[in-house]
Parts: sequence; C-alpha cells; structure tokens
Amino acid sequence: MERAKQTSESIELGIVLALAGGFMDAYSYVARDGVFANAQTGNILLTGVHISEGDYALALRFLAPVLCFSLGIMLSDLVHERFSSRIHWRQVTVLVEALILLGVSFVPGDLNILANSLTSLACGMQVESFRKIHGHGIATTMCIGNLRSALQSVDDYIVTHKRGFLENGVLYFGVILCFVVGAILGNWFIDLLSLRAIAVCAALHFLAFLLMFIDRERPGA
Repeated sequence: MERAKQTSESIELGIVLALAGGFMDAYSYVARDGVFANAQTGNILLTGVHISEGDYALALRFLAPVLCFSLGIMLSDLVHERFSSRIHWRQVTVLVEALILLGVSFVPGDLNILANSLTSLACGMQVESFRKIHGHGIATTMCIGNLRSALQSVDDYIVTHKRGFLENGVLYFGVILCFVVGAILGNWFIDLLSLRAIAVCAALHFLAFLLMFIDRERPGA
C-alpha cells in the first residue's frame, strides 16, 4: 500500500485518531454516567426511551451530547470555510479538540452532563474533519461503517482475487482494532486517573496536531 500524500489521510494519523475515538467513548460511558461520546445512535435511542417514560431530565442527559456532537460538525465546517493560515484547518480542529478534552479532565463528577457534552463536541469536530485514510472513507470515531466497508472489501476480494480489495479490508479492520485498543486504554486509565483520564486522550490529539506538521508532498518526506 502506497504512502498517503497528505498527513491528514495517513495511516499514522488514522491510528492515533482511532485510538482517541475508542478512548473517548470508553471514558464517557464508563466514567461519566453511561453516555456515549461518539455513538450518537445510542444516545438518540435512549433519549427517546426516557421521553416515553416521562423522565425528561434523564432524556436530557443523552440529548445534550447529540446536540453538541452536531455543533462540533458545524464548527469544523466553519473552520474549514473561514480559516486561512499556514497551519492546515484540520490542525486547528484537532488542537481545539485537545484543549476541549484537557478542560473536560477538570470537570467534576457532579457536572457529567457538561463533561459529556464537551467530549461529544470534540468528537463531532473529529468525525467531520478526518473522513479519509488513503483516500478511503473511514471513520475514526465509530465502527459500524468501517465494519460494513471491511466486509464488502473481503467479499470483493473473494470474487475478484484482486490484492487491492484485501488491502482495503485490512485497513478497515485495522482501524476497528485501533478503536478497540483505544477503549481498552481508556478503561485502564480511568482506573488509574479517574476523571482525569481524558487528559491522556487530549495528549493523543496533541500528538495528531504535531504529526500534521510533516510535509508528505516534499520530496524525501
């Protein structure tokens, strides 16, 4: 598999962001009242369930992250359209994510709805800013689309025996594996650092920010 021409689509950056994606979901679910940072389908479902039961306060716990996730997508698009600098707009979004998550590490346990909303805001920015690896549509914050694409690639390889389809399948499965590893790391660090654990995820985003200074279009890079 050839090297990606843009760092924003590189395997290295994809690994870091997929680790962060799994970490964020594990953190919000395990440490912050069973809410998903990334899996908004689950949050929307639970919002509806609690509305049907008349528990509107509990419904808000799951609805707020959905709204902030949506806001993160919109903010990312605005940065893309309006930002002009030597630093790539995706670097700006990933740095903002790092700062948001660092801030979440200081939010006390009695304000979990705020912590989850901010974490989902960062997730929304990530899912909109980083949508490709090696030119393939791949999400670093959720797995269902990646799983579908991985299995489709395996089917295509079985039918055509073309190596490219097999490489695509390995790429998709690899991102899923990194997401799982991120969740494992998140759970481990929660045991070690409790609510401060999300600061480790902020460090992953800062690493992604630094990786994007690599100029892959420069000869020898």
